[in-house]
Amino acid sequence: MSGPGRVAGPADGRRVRAIHRRLLRLYGALEPPRRTDPLEELVFTVLSQNTSDANSSRAYASLRERFPTWEELAAARPEDVADAIRVGGLARIKAARILAILGEIRRREGRLDLSWMRRAPDEEVRAYLSSLPGVGPKTVAVVLAFSLGRPAMPVDTHVHRVSRRLGLIPPRASAEAAHGILEELVPPELRVELHVGLIRLGREVCVSRRPRCEACPLADLCPTAPAYLGGPVGRRRGGADTRGSRSPGAETGGSPPPGGRRAGRRAAARRPSSSSG
Repeated sequence: MSGPGRVAGPADGRRVRAIHRRLLRLYGALEPPRRTDPLEELVFTVLSQNTSDANSSRAYASLRERFPTWEELAAARPEDVADAIRVGGLARIKAARILAILGEIRRREGRLDLSWMRRAPDEEVRAYLSSLPGVGPKTVAVVLAFSLGRPAMPVDTHVHRVSRRLGLIPPRASAEAAHGILEELVPPELRVELHVGLIRLGREVCVSRRPRCEACPLADLCPTAPAYLGGPVGRRRGGADTRGSRSPGAETGGSPPPGGRRAGRRAAARRPSSSSG
């Protein structure tokens, strides 16, 4: 089983690889962010929760300018940390979380250093990070993927929304549940690249309010697209809709969504909550 009410099979694997190929054609190389120190990535990811990339980057730069060393940051007053990261939003909550994380790491390690994670197996790193206060599966996956170069697939609000519309996860699956489902469904070598591609698609095409299905290279693989396009979607060639040339899901042996257009419209209208972990 790959999650509640879902069984992964060959058709799922073929469809995931088809999605990956088309995202590569659309965007070119799906390069992940640069690798950083595990502790730096951990703190940055806390700051990135429920805000834009630009604001989280500004908040992190402000934090490190105000507190150049981890020791200075760990010893700071919560209100001073909150003041330094205010541009990133939820400043008091994030300040308290960062200080709690740093305090716990120093208690366990005797110093503020997570460089040992570069040599540790994935499960040891995952268990350690998950046990830190306020650290959820998205933050764990981000550190694994972007700091350590491991085959993890972080699920942010874009990946959650696009995966749900594509039928890769059940309609009511939470972001936390989606991590386990997608990591079982997506081959390890594709996880980081698919994460990057789905984020770009979610920001530019499969947007929250009204997805631009007419411009989406995945429309014929997507059970949600017919609800927005007013009917079945043919096989996409070079980004064009060859409506009627093949039935939805023909590339992967899939089928139109059960319940018809009305059910597809209801599924498309649901909006995922932002993941904060």
